[in-house]
Amino acid sequence: MITFESLGLEEGILASIQQLGFTQPTPIQEKAIPVLLQGTKDFVGLAQTGTGKTAAFGLPLLHLIRKEDKFPQALVICPTRELCLQITNDLNSFKPKKANISVTAVYGGTSIVEQIRELRRGTHIVVATPGRLIDLIERKAVDLEQIHYVVLDEADEMLNMGFKDDIEFILKNTPNRQSTWLFSATMPAEIRNVSKRYMDKPFEITIGKVNAGNANIDHQYYATQHVNRYETLKRIIDFNPGIYGIIFTRTKADAQGVTEQLIREGYDIEALHGDLTQQQRDKVMSRFREKSIQLLIATDVAARGIDVSGITHVINYELPDDTEVYTHRSGRTGRAGKSGISLSLVTPKEAYRLRQIEKLVNTRFHKMDIPSGKDVCRKQFFHFIDKMLSADISHGEYETYLPLLKEKFEHVDKEEIMQRVAALEFDRFLKYYENAADLNLRDDRRGERSERTASREPRARAAGDGNYQRLFVNLGTKDGFYKASFLQFILDMSDLKKDVLGRIDMKEMNSWIEIEGAAAKKMMKAMDGKNFRGRKIRMNDADSGGGRRK
Repeated sequence: MITFESLGLEEGILASIQQLGFTQPTPIQEKAIPVLLQGTKDFVGLAQTGTGKTAAFGLPLLHLIRKEDKFPQALVICPTRELCLQITNDLNSFKPKKANISVTAVYGGTSIVEQIRELRRGTHIVVATPGRLIDLIERKAVDLEQIHYVVLDEADEMLNMGFKDDIEFILKNTPNRQSTWLFSATMPAEIRNVSKRYMDKPFEITIGKVNAGNANIDHQYYATQHVNRYETLKRIIDFNPGIYGIIFTRTKADAQGVTEQLIREGYDIEALHGDLTQQQRDKVMSRFREKSIQLLIATDVAARGIDVSGITHVINYELPDDTEVYTHRSGRTGRAGKSGISLSLVTPKEAYRLRQIEKLVNTRFHKMDIPSGKDVCRKQFFHFIDKMLSADISHGEYETYLPLLKEKFEHVDKEEIMQRVAALEFDRFLKYYENAADLNLRDDRRGERSERTASREPRARAAGDGNYQRLFVNLGTKDGFYKASFLQFILDMSDLKKDVLGRIDMKEMNSWIEIEGAAAKKMMKAMDGKNFRGRKIRMNDADSGGGRRK
């Protein structure tokens, strides 16, 4: 097993990262750190966001810095204020505790005078956004003559934001650099051109496939009509009561409009777009990081550089115009080894763009059914019950009132109490979803046959180029399952990966599962005859007469 000790880092840095809980390097760290520690090689690292890139370049920088020389020796350029601050905080946490290494962040939206003062006091590493750094260069407030190491982080993001000329200007103003390190999630032609012009035979590594999606992210889509897009979004949010996510829109008008609608309906949500002042933006991000709000709606420009841990869902309210932008959106979840969901609302007109994105990230998107009103109510109910049963009752002043509480409920039976709790908690949901329409499209126009045809015969699909077999199982929504939990249950039972599965069709009492033929026997062997909540599971080939649709 590769360890940080074996990579060649100095003892002080090893002690710091050990205190942070770092035990084993990620793939990008394992491959990059030994190369970057040489300090003389140009480097290109292609890896998705959330793979540990900051430590991959930050630890070697701290190792290479000459602590006795109090002038800028390393420059990290990144696209946004948020990422600039995040990198600065990370470097400060990585650096040896007793080492007097100074890291200075310079970025727009705040006093340039104070940043100039800090630079004049002396610093070792400058972390900067391009615009503010150029201002400082033109004011002769920063000396880049002795910069030895230049890091371009999120290089593709910077080019997408129009910083190409700025980057070239900055590189021309660091004439004595010994090495340039470029990190990017994707490799468009512009990145390749920058590496050819300003780097000398760079050592290049790729973690995963170029442009490929993070393996920890489940990519899903919901087929809907444009007129139902907002209602579909609302239903998905209601169906995921523990959601902590970012919703992406294409325009700031959409971001603001959807936010206002959801706020009127009682949701904890804020918008992040270009019309906000820096102070307003900081306030929104602070509330989001503290989880005072569950959801953030953002445009792509406004969300660039956001790195918030624990995001469970990324929702593409509209697919981006540029397919590469999808990679950056989805990369906000599934970070640091955690799993996440990136889901998209797709109208028939957007089907072609969805296929393009699938090819780009080399990942198959799973088609999900838009939850019915009953599904939403069931999910909310079980979430509330689980939350209530897991509540900590080991302490609290309420014990004083227990005798009075017992007296109040003396003549009320347990079933009536449960009914009254449900009525208080779910009255709004029950009324809203009582006669909710079915929002699912019967043909999402992606070349698939209608549900009616799909229900009668197995299909061959592109994923894996395998023939799909349909299995019947006597478990359904009445057993407390919803689509996602049922998917996790059958994968856990069978020890299979979700890539072997096709469409899952759930009814109240039974379900039908499309699965690659090669994996069907393993799933049946793992599940058929086992017990679930006191009754025997029956699973067999749906087309051999063992299972009939109701």
